[in-house]
Amino acid sequence: MILAILDTLAYTSISTFFTGRYFKHLGFEVCYVRNFTDVDDKIIARAKELGEDPISLSWRYCEEFCQDMVTLNCLSPSVEPKVSEHMPQIIDMIEKILNNGYAYIVDGDVYFNVEKFPEYGKLSSRDLEDNRAGERVAVDSRKKNPADFALWKSAKPGEPFWESPWGPGRPGWHIECSAMSAAYLGYSFDIHGGGIDLVFPHHENEIAQSCAACKKSDISIWMHNGFVTIDSVKMSKSLGNFFTIRQVIDVYHPLALRYFLMSAHYRSPINYSNIQLESASDRVFYIYETLHECESFLNQHDQRKDSTPPDTLDIIDKFHDVFLTSMSDDLHTPVVLAGMSDPLKSINDLLHARKGKKQQFRIESLSALEKSVRDVLTVLGLMPASYSEVLQQLKVKALKRANFTEEEVLQKIEERATARMQKEYAKSDAIRKDLAVLGITLMDSPNGTTWRPAIPLPLQELL
Repeated sequence: MILAILDTLAYTSISTFFTGRYFKHLGFEVCYVRNFTDVDDKIIARAKELGEDPISLSWRYCEEFCQDMVTLNCLSPSVEPKVSEHMPQIIDMIEKILNNGYAYIVDGDVYFNVEKFPEYGKLSSRDLEDNRAGERVAVDSRKKNPADFALWKSAKPGEPFWESPWGPGRPGWHIECSAMSAAYLGYSFDIHGGGIDLVFPHHENEIAQSCAACKKSDISIWMHNGFVTIDSVKMSKSLGNFFTIRQVIDVYHPLALRYFLMSAHYRSPINYSNIQLESASDRVFYIYETLHECESFLNQHDQRKDSTPPDTLDIIDKFHDVFLTSMSDDLHTPVVLAGMSDPLKSINDLLHARKGKKQQFRIESLSALEKSVRDVLTVLGLMPASYSEVLQQLKVKALKRANFTEEEVLQKIEERATARMQKEYAKSDAIRKDLAVLGITLMDSPNGTTWRPAIPLPLQELL
């Protein structure tokens, strides 16, 4: 069975962070198409400002986008088409729509006639009379209905264009996605993804034009992810309230950002804040530190093949059930991430608690628990290449946020050790607190004092 996933435009649905991996985990063959709009009014306008070729500009940003997706550990698409490379397919689909009586030509422009498609509005649950012209595009008196949308736009001076049966021009925004999905997935496929802002008009128009070109056109599931917000307001360039992925990962580890994005259900909005990113970073450090300690312990002991104890199997089975049930129920990743707490706690108890150290079949339990967590992290795209490497990287990011160096931290540890030897406990406590304010926690043990990243003390007080 082939499961086809299409994520439209240059939008990256949060759900695509883990959808493909999960379906592959279930044994499906996945064909994932992620298409790029490289011909667009805004791209053309921006290229004019920069004095750059619009296609070159858009391709450069497409490449940067792909690099960001690799950084966030997203699986690469099966195919990644661009509008500029699929003009024959776009023109062919427009001709089919015209021949089927769903569109009309005006002065070299081709418009879709929404009144010819009675089901228009079924995805967004909007009535045709609710659609108001002038909100997204300029009012065009040549249209038969204000809601009619452009399939083909006649060429304007200074803009890129392609030859067509209706004269030189370029495609409208919506037709490109239908044409490219049909080219690679056929007119019927399983899942179509994108941001919730695409429900209307973009996806609504896609349904109309695809069905107009082929009556058998059908998409089984529409997956729309919620917005990343700041103070409950959608991030947008126009409002100036946005951060790029590269700005965020300059100070937070990419896996911490990925964890943060998966900590809310993909259909829900998720509020971006330093508190949320710090919490995500703290959580992934705890996960990888626990697994690293477990891995190190197991490497020092012979792996026996005795049976795993029933109580450990019970913890693993419950976690596995939570994983499968929650992911199969519209990808409820927050429940899965929360469910990871029990096996991680069990690992820590077996490693550090007096009772755990004495438990029979301790090694077998640790091995089975570590594998169960590792398997789920792999499906979620949260599994690092090396526990030790990612822990060090998380520490480097924390130091950068604190505007501190490791040498300065070690110096503070020495100062504190000296203060404690001299029974200057107030000074010792002050050093610990000063570091905690910066997001650096000191941990004392019989072997000395070490440090780890933590949520900065002022932010902890806001939680």
